Amino acid sequence: MGRDSGPRVPDQRAPHGGDAAGLHFSVLGPVRVRRGGETLPPGSPQQRALLAALLLRGGRTATAPELIDAIWGPEPPPQALAAVRTYASRLRKALDTQALVSESGGYALRIARDALDLTVAEDLADDAHKALAAGDRGRARALLAGALEFWDGEALATVPGPYAENHRARLAEWNIQLLETRLDLDLETGRHAEAVSELTALTAAHPLRERLRELLMLALYRSGRQAEALAVYADTRRLLAEELGVDPRPELSDLQERILRADAELARPSEQPAVAARPARPAQLPATVPDFTGRDAFVRELGDRLATAEGSVMAVSALAGIGGVGKTTLAVHVAHQARGRFPDGQLYVDLQGATSRSAEPETVLGSFLRALGTADSAIPDTLDERAALYRSALDGRRVLVLLDNARDAAQVRPLLPGTAGCAALVTSRVRMVDLAGAHLVDLDVMSPDEALRLFTRIVGEERVSAEREAALDVVAACGFLPLAIRIAASRLAARRTWTVSVLAAKLADERRRLDELQAGDLAVKATFELGYGQLEPSQGRAFRLLGLADGPDVSLAAASAVLDLPAHDTEDLLEGLVDTSLLESAAPGRYRFHDLVRLYARACAERDERADDREAALSRLLDFYLATAARVYGIERPGDRLPDHLEPTGGAGLAFADRRGAQDWLYAEAHCLLACARQAAAGPRLRRAVDLLWAAKDLGESGANSRLYETVTGAVLQAARAAGDRRAEARARTSLTNVHLVAGRYDLADEEAAQARVLAAAAGDPVPVYWSDNDRGIIAFNQGRYPEAEEHLSHAIEGSRADGNRPGEASALCNLSRIHLSLGRTEEAIALAGKGVELYHRTGHTLRLANARYALGVALTRAGRCADALDRLHEALEGFGTHRQRLWEGTTLFRIAEAQLASGGAAQAARSAEQALATGCIGGDRIRAGVLTVLGRALDGLGQRDRARACWQEALTLHEQSGSAEAEQVRGLLSPLGAA
Repeated sequence: MGRDSGPRVPDQRAPHGGDAAGLHFSVLGPVRVRRGGETLPPGSPQQRALLAALLLRGGRTATAPELIDAIWGPEPPPQALAAVRTYASRLRKALDTQALVSESGGYALRIARDALDLTVAEDLADDAHKALAAGDRGRARALLAGALEFWDGEALATVPGPYAENHRARLAEWNIQLLETRLDLDLETGRHAEAVSELTALTAAHPLRERLRELLMLALYRSGRQAEALAVYADTRRLLAEELGVDPRPELSDLQERILRADAELARPSEQPAVAARPARPAQLPATVPDFTGRDAFVRELGDRLATAEGSVMAVSALAGIGGVGKTTLAVHVAHQARGRFPDGQLYVDLQGATSRSAEPETVLGSFLRALGTADSAIPDTLDERAALYRSALDGRRVLVLLDNARDAAQVRPLLPGTAGCAALVTSRVRMVDLAGAHLVDLDVMSPDEALRLFTRIVGEERVSAEREAALDVVAACGFLPLAIRIAASRLAARRTWTVSVLAAKLADERRRLDELQAGDLAVKATFELGYGQLEPSQGRAFRLLGLADGPDVSLAAASAVLDLPAHDTEDLLEGLVDTSLLESAAPGRYRFHDLVRLYARACAERDERADDREAALSRLLDFYLATAARVYGIERPGDRLPDHLEPTGGAGLAFADRRGAQDWLYAEAHCLLACARQAAAGPRLRRAVDLLWAAKDLGESGANSRLYETVTGAVLQAARAAGDRRAEARARTSLTNVHLVAGRYDLADEEAAQARVLAAAAGDPVPVYWSDNDRGIIAFNQGRYPEAEEHLSHAIEGSRADGNRPGEASALCNLSRIHLSLGRTEEAIALAGKGVELYHRTGHTLRLANARYALGVALTRAGRCADALDRLHEALEGFGTHRQRLWEGTTLFRIAEAQLASGGAAQAARSAEQALATGCIGGDRIRAGVLTVLGRALDGLGQRDRARACWQEALTLHEQSGSAEAEQVRGLLSPLGAA
C-alpha cells in the first residue's frame, strides 16, 4: 500500500545570530514568547502579527512595505508605516534583546534555530525522513511524534492579517500530513489498535481526506473489525458522491477489494515483514558456564543440526533426560556457539514443565512478542492469534528459540517458529516422540573422564591432582550427574581447608545414591542430597521450610515470615543457599527454587521437620500476606470496616509510606499471594485463606489478575464447602460474586450472592450479608428488575449503617442512584449519588470516590447537565487510573462518550468510545454492546452511516447472545437504516 513520505515546510532560512539568549518563540499555536519559565506579553494583535511575520522569515530582512502588506493587506490604514515602527519599538523593548535589528529600511529577527518551535519541528521532521529512508521506522515514528508535540491548537491562532492567514493554512496542511505519516508508521509498527481512536476523530474533523479514511480502514481491519472497515469505505464513497460528485481514489478502492478477499498481506506491513520498522533483537540466553566440560559429541551433533536452519527447513532439536543431567547447560552452551548463525536474536523461556504450574503457551507468546518489538496493545488475546502473530514476526528473520524444561509436545508446538532460517532447542524430562520433525537427543550422565574434568575445572588442577583417587570417588558418588558434581565441587572450592578426601568421605554411599539414581525422580533426590548434606543447620531449616510454600518465587519479607527471623538474618541464609545452587536469586530481594529442587526441599521437610513446625511456617506466611493485604485494603479504602472483620493474624505485616507503595506490593505479589490462599484452603488455615481473597479483592477487578483470582476463589470455595464451614463459604461466595459481576455473568453472580447471604446470616457474619444485598441490587438493576434492586439496596444501606461502614453505605447509595435514574427520578438519583460522594469525601476513600463520581456523572448526563457530568466523569477516570482499575477506566470512558454525544460532540464521543473498546469494561459483553451502540450513534452523527450500522449489528449480536432487553433498542436503530 502506498505511503506519503512526509512533507516539510519549504521556507528558505538565513543563518541566525543576534542576542536572544534565553528567549523561546512559539508559532505552532498562539504566538508566545518565553524567557526561562516566564511568558512575556506579545502585545496587541497587530504587534503579534509583526512578530509572526519576522519569525516566519527565518532571519531574513522584511521591508516596511512587506510588513505593512503582511499585517493589513491591500488596504492599510493611513499611518501604517508609523504604526509598524511603533510596534517594532515596543517589541524590542518587550523582548529586551538586540536580536531585533533595523536594516535596509526594514526589520529582521535573528535567533537560534532551537529558539523557535517551528524550526525545531522542521528539523525533527527532516531527521524522521532520513530515518525512514534508512529503513528505521521506529525512530522515524518517534521523531515525527516529537515534531507533532509542538502543536498547541491552531498555528498562529488569533493573529490577524493575510500573511498569517496564508501561513496558518500552510502549517495546518503540514500538520495533517505529518499526522498521516506518523499514523501510517503506527500501522507499520503494530499500533493499529491504538490508532483507531485517533483516526476516528481525524476522519470526523476532515471528512473528505481520503488518506485518513484509508488508514482507518486498514487499522480497523488489522484490529479484527472487518465489517467496520468496509463500512468506512461505503461511507466515504457516498460522501464523495454527495459532496464532490466523484468516486474514491484508486488506492481506497483497491484496499476495499483486498479486505473483501481477506488478503493475508494486509495483516502486516507490505514493504517489510517485521512487526516494527527496526525489529527488536532479543538476546535472552542465560550466561553459559565458564567451566563447561565434555559432551563433545552432543555439541557437534546439535551444532550441525542448527546449521540446517540455513536451508529449506526449520531446525528443531529436543533434548531429553533425567533432572540434573545437564540438559539446560548443554543447550545454553550450544546456543551461544550458534549465535552467529542467528543474527536477529535469541529467545529463551523456562517452561517449568516439571511442576503443576507449568507456563501457559499464550503467556510465553506474549513475552516473546514483546521481546520481538510488538506493542502490548497489538498482542491478541487467544493462543491461536498469538501463535500466528509470533510466526509472522519471525518470518524473514533468523532467530534461535530455546524452550527449556518443557512439559510435553503440546506445550511446545505453539512456541515453534514456522519458517526456514529459525531454529528451536527444546529440553524436557520426557522424550518428545510426538513432536513432528524434531531431532531427538537422549542425554545420559557423563562418562567418568568427563565428570572428572568438570570436577577439576571447578575445584582446581592442583587439589585434584594430589588426590586423584578421592576425586574419582567423589564423582562416582555423584553418579556422574553434572548438577550433583557441580554442587559438590562448588562446596569444596569454597572451603579451602577441606581436602578432596574429606569431601569423598562426606559423600560415602550410606544412602544408596547410585541405586536411587537409576529410578526416575529418586535419582534427582539423591543428586540434591549432596548439597543439602553440606548445609549448616540454620541453612538446612531455611531450605526445608521455604520449599513448603507454593508460588513462583518468594520475597525477602515473605521468607522472613516463614522462617520467623529478622530480614538481615534471612538474607544471609538465602544468599548462602544461592551460593550452593539450591536456590536462585530471581531479582534483588526475590528468590526462587528450581522446580525439582523445590520438590526435594519438601521431601526433606516432611522427613526432617515436625508436622506442627511445617504448619507453623505456612501459617506465618499466610499471616504475613493477610496482614499486609489488609493494610493495603485500609489504605485504599479508609473507613471501610472490612479489616475489622478479618481473622486475627500473628503479625502486623508490612507498612507502606503511601498508596502507590501499597499498590505496587499488591500487584507484585499477586501470584504468590493467590498461591498462598489456594494452598491454605485445606485445614485450619481455611478462614484466613478466604479472608486473604477478601482483602486482595482489587486483584479480581484489575483485569490483569482476574482469571487467576477467579480460579483460586473457586478452589477455596470448594474447600469451604467440603469443610462444612458456613462462615468461610459465605465469604468465599461473596468473592466469587464479585468475579462474576466484573465479567458480566449476572445469573451466576446472583446465585452466588443469594447463597452467600443465607449462609452469612445463619453464621451471624454481617459483612457478607450487606455485601450480598449490595451485589444483588447491582445485578437486579443490570437485569432490569428495578423494584427488587431497590429492595436489596435498601437492605444494604441498613446493614452498612448498622455495622458503621460508611463506605459501604455510600456504595449502596450510589447504586440506588442508578435505579432511581432508570425509573425516571433524575433529581433523586443526583441527590443520592451526591450523598455517596459526600460520604466518600468524608472518609478519604479515594478509590470508591471514583465510583461515586461515576454514578453522579451518569445521573447528570441523564438530567442534561452534560458539562457538569463530564467534569465528574473525568474526575472518576483520573481516580480509577490512579488505582490501576483498568476495566473501570474503560467503563468510565463509555459514560464520557455518552455525555459527549448528548452535548453534541459526536467526534469526541466516537474517540472516547473507541478508547473504551480498546481498554475493556466492567460488565463483559453487555457493556461492550452498549459502547458499540454509542459509537454507532456518534458515527451516524458524523455521517458515517455504514460504519454506524456495522457497530449496531455487532451490538445486537452481543445483546441477543446474552438475552438482554436492550436488543430491541438496537433493532430500532438498525431498522430505519435498513429501510433506507
